Amino acid sequence: MSDHRNLSTKTRGGRSLSDTGTVLFHSIPLLLFSVCVLGETGLGKSTLMDTLFNTKFEGEPTQHNQPGVQLKSNTYELQESNVRLKLTVVNTVGFGDQINKEDSYKSIVEFIDTQFEAYLQEELKIKRTLHSYHDTRIHACLYFIAPTGHSLKSLDLVTMKKLDSKVNIIPIIAKSDAISKSELTKFKIKITSELVSNGVQIYQFPTDDETVAEINSTMNGHLPFAVVGSTEEVKIGNKMVKARQYPWGTVQVENENHCDFVKLREMLIRVNMEDLREQTHTRHYELYRRCKLEEMGFKDTDPDCKPFSLQETYEAKRNEFMGDLQKKEEEMRQMFVQRVKEKEAELKEAEKELHEKFDRLKKLHQDEKKKLEDKKKSLDDELNGFKQKKTAAELLQSQAQQAGGSTTLKRDKERKK
Repeated sequence: MSDHRNLSTKTRGGRSLSDTGTVLFHSIPLLLFSVCVLGETGLGKSTLMDTLFNTKFEGEPTQHNQPGVQLKSNTYELQESNVRLKLTVVNTVGFGDQINKEDSYKSIVEFIDTQFEAYLQEELKIKRTLHSYHDTRIHACLYFIAPTGHSLKSLDLVTMKKLDSKVNIIPIIAKSDAISKSELTKFKIKITSELVSNGVQIYQFPTDDETVAEINSTMNGHLPFAVVGSTEEVKIGNKMVKARQYPWGTVQVENENHCDFVKLREMLIRVNMEDLREQTHTRHYELYRRCKLEEMGFKDTDPDCKPFSLQETYEAKRNEFMGDLQKKEEEMRQMFVQRVKEKEAELKEAEKELHEKFDRLKKLHQDEKKKLEDKKKSLDDELNGFKQKKTAAELLQSQAQQAGGSTTLKRDKERKK
C-alpha cells in the first residue's frame, strides 16, 4: 500500500522547515529512504515518526486483533525548496499482540527478503533501470523498547537477533519519560550488556570519516537513544516548543537534558542517512545476494581456484537442471506406468469379482425360478385335484337330487291311489 503526499512549507499550514524541529536534507537533490518502525503496540511509534519528520503521516486506523503481524508500507514525499525526499514508512501492526509470540519475527524477515529479492531481480535483468528503480529495501529499523527499567524481553532479543544481518537496527527506548534519569541510565547499560551477551549486532555510527568521527563516536556511547515524541506545542518562555505536559511538569522533546530525541534526529536524518543506505546495499543486500546466487549454483572460482565464467556456470547449471529434469521425467514415466499397471490389475480384479457376482446372481435366479416352477406345478396339481373333487361332489349332489325326486313322485302316486 502506497500513499504519496507533497509536504512542503505551504501545504503543512505554513510551518517552515528550519533547524529547530524540522528536517533538512542539505546537498541531497533526491533521496529514497525506507524506515521500519518495529515494536509492541502502544509505544508511540506513529507519534515519534510524526515528530521526527515534522508532519502528520495520515493513515488508515489499524486493528490490533490480527492473528499475526501485518506489515503496512506507506510512501510519502517531503519537500523543502527544490529538494525532495521520498520516504517509505513500514509499520508492523500487531507485533507482540499475540499470545504465542514465537513466530512474530517471521513476517518481518519475509518482508525484508521480499524487498531484497525485488532489487535482485531488477539487477539481473538484461535491461536494468536501477537509476529510476523505486528502492523499497529497508535502510533503517527503529526498534522500540518498552521503558520497563529492568531488562529486554525475550521477544525483543529474538527479533533483533533474527534481523541484525538483514537491516540496520537502531534501538530506542520509547516513552523514556516514564522512568527516572537514574533508572534510565541503568536501563541503557543493562540493554547494551544483554545485546552484547546475546550476540545482537546493532547499527554503529561510522567513525572512519574524520568529519563525523568525533560526533558519531560520542553518539555510539548514547545508544540506545531514550526518546519522547509529541506533536503538541507548548509555550515555554517566549517560544512554542514540542513537549508533553504532566501535572508535575513539562517534558520538552527537543531539550537534550530531557531526552535523546535531537540526537536521534541528527544521527538518523542529517548525519548518517547516506551511510545507512550504503550499509544496506554493501552489507545486508550483498549478503542476501551472495547466499541467493550460491543457492542458484553460481560461483566465482572452480575447485582449482580458477576464475569461473558466468557462461560456464550457466552451462553447468543448465546441464544439471536438464539432468534433474530428465531424471524426474523418467521417474514420473515409471510412476505413470506403475500406476497404469496397478489400475489394470484393479480393473481385472473388479471384473473378476463382477463376473463371480453375476454367476452367483444367475445361479440364484435359476434356483428361484426352479422353486417357483415347482411351486406352480404343486399348485396346479392341487387345483386339478380340487376340480376333480368338485366335479365328483357336483355329480353326487345331482344324483342325490334325482333320487330324492323319484321318491317324492312315488309318494305322490301312492297318496293319490
